[in-house]
Amino acid sequence: MLDVLIFVAGTALWLYGLIDCAKTEQDSVRILPKWAWLIIIIIFGSFGALAWLLAGRPKRLVTPRLRTGRVIPPDDNPEFLKNL
Repeated sequence: MLDVLIFVAGTALWLYGLIDCAKTEQDSVRILPKWAWLIIIIIFGSFGALAWLLAGRPKRLVTPRLRTGRVIPPDDNPEFLKNL
């Protein structure tokens, strides 16, 4: 059972890395060209996909969430009541 779990997890990692690399834009790939990453993922399988996720994938910019404030129901909102 453990062998099946390891096989499924490795195959899922390989597929995710392959699809993620294929969908990534050429200009945002790090270290190697996109075609080289695809070949590495195909040849080395899960290890290539793991290398892609750690070294080749573009870094995501973290944007802080903006707080919109407290939501006021219409019957408590003076601007809404003024327009009635």
